[in-house]
Amino acid sequence: MTHTAAFDPAHPELLLDLELPSGQPPEEGWPVIVWIHGGGWRLQDRTARPDFARHFCSAGFAMVSIDYRRAPEHPHPAQVHDLRQALRWLRSHGDEFCLDSDSIGLWGSSAGSHIAAFTALSAPTPRLPGETIPADYANLSTEVACVVDGYGPADIAALLPGFPEPEPEPEPEPEPERGREAGPRYRRAATPEEDLLGGLPSTATAYEALRERAREASPALLDITDSPPFFILHGTVDAAVPAAQSREFHERLSAHGGESLLYLIEGFGHGFFNPGEVLELGPGVRLDNGRLEAEPETPFTADNRGGFDPRGRYPSFELVRNFFAHHLGAVRR
Repeated sequence: MTHTAAFDPAHPELLLDLELPSGQPPEEGWPVIVWIHGGGWRLQDRTARPDFARHFCSAGFAMVSIDYRRAPEHPHPAQVHDLRQALRWLRSHGDEFCLDSDSIGLWGSSAGSHIAAFTALSAPTPRLPGETIPADYANLSTEVACVVDGYGPADIAALLPGFPEPEPEPEPEPEPERGREAGPRYRRAATPEEDLLGGLPSTATAYEALRERAREASPALLDITDSPPFFILHGTVDAAVPAAQSREFHERLSAHGGESLLYLIEGFGHGFFNPGEVLELGPGVRLDNGRLEAEPETPFTADNRGGFDPRGRYPSFELVRNFFAHHLGAVRR
């Protein structure tokens, strides 16, 4: 059964879908997995997700998929604020839906992994800069028990291409409309990472300020002192987010005492958690949608620095489910 609800009084347009397993819940409630969709922070909504019922609800997990505000109209950390509020909502309504508020994990795809990782690592901070917390939710935690990170950008600053050169001066144009100023024209559009930070600024000096905001928006550069366990999966030929981002994030997590399991999947590109019908980056951009299920025995390398033992198994939705079961618990069926 799926329940749809608005989770933030300040942003009633944001909805979440909560899909519950069938049958009698365990005494402590259903463990919860929150899916955060990808789309370069600019596209998609909560419906861009894997098959919850088949892969997870049937194993005793309550599954949640959320909307979040999109860039560049809503720059970082708006998306993190939205996920934090969704976690508070779930804890506030835990008894109503028989949820185990102590067993909540995050699962992100691409931009969603960035939001998940930043949220998990910033959870000890009661209130983030610019965050407005409704009074009824002020005392509710945003901490999570574990994170599955799919090909997520971890160091935003390292992905910035640099301030774009302006185009050559064009022929004189008609006067701009009254009330509108003629701005600079660039050789390229803003990248997803630049839009996450509000879009291209108009000067090189302002772009340096954007680079500083990028460092502040990078999960890998946060103060990592008490991180939950991570399972990071990345394709070795990912052209959207280099696999080096996940390798370096994995190293940083473990260097600071955190548990981390890294899977690098040979020949995989971006978007392999998405089913075939989800066009994560818009029409005509297929990425590797559906490939995780279509190629179940793809070679990989693994580096395990945590308590969950994958026992050499291939990357799959089942392995993701097993990771969550290890850290959250679930009813076996």
